[in-house]
Amino acid sequence: MFAACTASRIGAVSGCRVGDIDTETWMWRVRRQTTPSPGGMADKATKGNRARYVPLIEEVRQRVTSRLGIVGRDNPDARLLRGPRGGRIAIGVLRDVTHWDEVVTKLGCEHLRRHDLRHTGLTWMADAGVGLHMLQKIAGHADSRTTERYLHRTDGRSRCR
Repeated sequence: MFAACTASRIGAVSGCRVGDIDTETWMWRVRRQTTPSPGGMADKATKGNRARYVPLIEEVRQRVTSRLGIVGRDNPDARLLRGPRGGRIAIGVLRDVTHWDEVVTKLGCEHLRRHDLRHTGLTWMADAGVGLHMLQKIAGHADSRTTERYLHRTDGRSRCR
């Protein structure tokens, strides 16, 4: 849900820290991503090497508030979302914990990838009236044409099955 509602890459979600969330403005400062590396998972700069700000909608705020109660607000370097052993979220672990394969099969959408949540989030934001320029900033795209490729026409019906 967090990935879709913020139109974020899974690596950015994994890299989110308590101090990256401003609960006054409900903005997430995306500054890092978690990626596989030769020694395991590692944090590095965002894909565009620039921090960006992503608004958090009400449904996400409730979940973030709950997570802050679990991980604590007093440690800004603590991961907001953690893997099952308390560390970084690996893509394979995320797939297993969310039962991704079972869910998309049950929906008849076996072709969906986790990165499609980014497309979904940007499309939802566009449908809600967020302009292309702002969507580009939220996504961290240097070129608006890249952002446009993430937007998909919707008619309120599922396209799977």
